[in-house]
Amino acid sequence: MTDDVDEGSSSSSQASPDDVSEAVEADAPALPEDADAVREALVEWYEADHREFPWRRTEDPYEILVSEVMSQQTQLGRVVSAWEDFLDRWPTVSDLAAADRSDVVAFWTNHSLGYNNRAKYLHEAARQVRDDYGGEFPETPEELSELMGVGPYTANAVASFAFNNGDAVVDTNVKRVLHRAFDVPDDDAAFERVASFLMPAGESRVWNNAIMELGGVACGKTPTCDESGCPWRRWCHAYETGDFTAPDVPEQPSFEGSRRQFRGRVVRTLGEYDELTLDALGPRIRVDYGGEYGREWLRELAADLADDGLVEVEERDGEAVVRLRR
Repeated sequence: MTDDVDEGSSSSSQASPDDVSEAVEADAPALPEDADAVREALVEWYEADHREFPWRRTEDPYEILVSEVMSQQTQLGRVVSAWEDFLDRWPTVSDLAAADRSDVVAFWTNHSLGYNNRAKYLHEAARQVRDDYGGEFPETPEELSELMGVGPYTANAVASFAFNNGDAVVDTNVKRVLHRAFDVPDDDAAFERVASFLMPAGESRVWNNAIMELGGVACGKTPTCDESGCPWRRWCHAYETGDFTAPDVPEQPSFEGSRRQFRGRVVRTLGEYDELTLDALGPRIRVDYGGEYGREWLRELAADLADDGLVEVEERDGEAVVRLRR
């Protein structure tokens, strides 16, 4: 096994959807019984709209490997130009294998891509593909992990995105998503079991892209659930409870789950309607409307907004009706 320079891991076992209660209930107590609906919602969300990085438009394992190594220490927006320049200079794995290592390291330095060792490892991996594999990339995570500097996470990413032959990715973003959405404990084995269970068989390319996109776009350290149209809001434990802490977010964010957040949701929701009764408004701003967070809670919230001159509350036929102040 070669040096592991990546963060994250992957899981290789996958359960049947029928096993949801027995296999993952303890690991993911907030996961609904209809796991297929969870899967479909995420894939549909991703396929409808996602960030258009150029390496998402290729299935070339060499091009994907370069993007993965560059992304380890560099913001994705900056990786695009470096990735394009790199492939202009060394368009194939054979070209990179034949290059002078000092030129590859110099490129890495000039583009501020982090540790130069990554350039050395990438160059050596290209030589391995040329010399040990006849110029053809291996296709499984296990074989890809034999390449210099390619740890489990990168091997799985290349297997997934190039060959649709990977396991479920479990990186920091995925852990954050699973912890918040389904109350998975901060335990690597639990994360791997749940991630593996959720990934549809034979669909590692779209699934791993989709769940990492969810963590990178909607469920970051400061989540943007409504703004990003998170497809898991209807099931999400954090969205229901307002507790958006996670393994890499040890303290509750100052905004998410707060009264200020729900005030904002009320104003945005009323902007779409002329007026709403409390019971019509409530489910539109929080999925757990009712009980502790029922009509009286919402009446107090609306009264606060009325005091601030943002909304008007009118009693009509025994019901409180709320609308934006004109």
